[in-house]
Amino acid sequence: MTTAAASAKASRREWIGLAIIALPCLVYAMDLTVLNLALPAISAQLDPSASQLLWIVDIYGFLVAGFLITMGTLGDRLGRRRLLLAGAAAFAVASVLAAFARSAEMLIAMRALLGVAGATLAPSTLSLIRNMFHDEHERQFAIGVWIAAFSVGGAVGPLVGGVLLQWFWWGAVFLAAVPVMVLLLLLGPRLLPEYRDPEAGRLDLASMVQSPGAVLAVVYGLKRIAEYGLDPRGIAMLLVGVALGVLFVRRQRHLAYPFLDVTLFRRPAFSAAIVAYALTGLAMMGVYIFMTQYLQLVLGLTPLQAGVATIPWSVCFTVGSLLAPRLARHWGARRVMVRGLLLAAVGFGITAMVVPPYGLWFLVAGMIAMSIGLAPVMTVGNELIITSAPPERAGAASALSETSAELSGALGIAVLGSAGMLLYRMWLGPAVPAALDPADGVRALATIGGAMSVAGGLADDGVFAEAARASFTNAMRAIAVFGAVMMLAAAWMAARLMRDGGATPVAETGLDDVAGA
Repeated sequence: MTTAAASAKASRREWIGLAIIALPCLVYAMDLTVLNLALPAISAQLDPSASQLLWIVDIYGFLVAGFLITMGTLGDRLGRRRLLLAGAAAFAVASVLAAFARSAEMLIAMRALLGVAGATLAPSTLSLIRNMFHDEHERQFAIGVWIAAFSVGGAVGPLVGGVLLQWFWWGAVFLAAVPVMVLLLLLGPRLLPEYRDPEAGRLDLASMVQSPGAVLAVVYGLKRIAEYGLDPRGIAMLLVGVALGVLFVRRQRHLAYPFLDVTLFRRPAFSAAIVAYALTGLAMMGVYIFMTQYLQLVLGLTPLQAGVATIPWSVCFTVGSLLAPRLARHWGARRVMVRGLLLAAVGFGITAMVVPPYGLWFLVAGMIAMSIGLAPVMTVGNELIITSAPPERAGAASALSETSAELSGALGIAVLGSAGMLLYRMWLGPAVPAALDPADGVRALATIGGAMSVAGGLADDGVFAEAARASFTNAMRAIAVFGAVMMLAAAWMAARLMRDGGATPVAETGLDDVAGA
């Protein structure tokens, strides 16, 4: 080993620092799911309206998505560690205030502040990893740990919420984040390096408005369309978001210090990683919303049993994230991306074959194949994204990665979710009893939960309930087939773009070679 190679190796300080920045990532993901179990208690004490209850749930994710690009650019300009610590302090304060909220309006406001603070965590931590780990393989492993933290956080959120609600009041689900943020504030200044772009220009205020405005409008429009169909308000917000996004991208081309460096998309590896990341998020969220309902409303599992059934997904995703560096070392970035996407396509294909009485086993097998395939794709993809950008713009690049994941997830729920429910209504429609009350018919065709509720009041020996289960299963299978097709398309695109990215076959190079193509 050469002296240069040895000096590139991370010390104990960097590895402890990685553990410190992984914890807030876990909390960030946990806050997306931990609240769900507390909603009944919140409703009983704060008495929110139906609209307020939706905002309590959704505004956190909205503002996280909306402010990622802004926070990534601010980190590059003001200092990534400084922004991370400021975000952690704001997150802790907002968590305490949310825990003791005395009205629905106050809780919504604190969830909004949590979203803005949470938007500092992902881009700051990922860009700091680039500064802390200079050895390619160590950096890959660090990113695997980073991604695994998000996966574990999302998985343990409901479990942590359930345990806290068993012994404490609903506000305790927010206080769980406070010790982690306090630990980050105490140890971060000692263990984490500071980095900012010394040549950063003026901060463009118009871009600061256009970027979150575009993302917030698009996400809100997609979620409203997913909930209400082709709703005029949802379509209008979506069009406003797209228009703001176009203006934002055009403006970046003329700025000396842009929020979004559009020239990065000229790099084949960067484009391949961003598009593959977006397609995986779209397909994964599109089918996942059907899988969770299938477990409870079709197979009849309890919420706890359904949660246990999804554990293999989280465990395999974590394992796949941590194994990605070793796979990349032996196969190269291109082969890891392509083979991971192909394995994910197999997982979607297995999910498309769920049939009674083996539906649970097919579903779990599909989850395992999907998670093992997609985890290395996301790990290697994020490595390509942050190493394709210049070091001084790593924060903005990592924010773009997270924003693409947020937008594609919302798009998956809106488009694939709506398409699946359209198929569900089409297949269930002929089975609706002619004598059924029209209002009950509408409710049964709206959701599988509504259909099962209506079926409970019919004296047809479960015929309509069975038709509803079969229609929903067929809809999920159709969406899974579409997901498999998207994974195959992403694999073809990654193989083509990354092969064309340089003279040396990517399969024989490391990630730095690909990124520099």
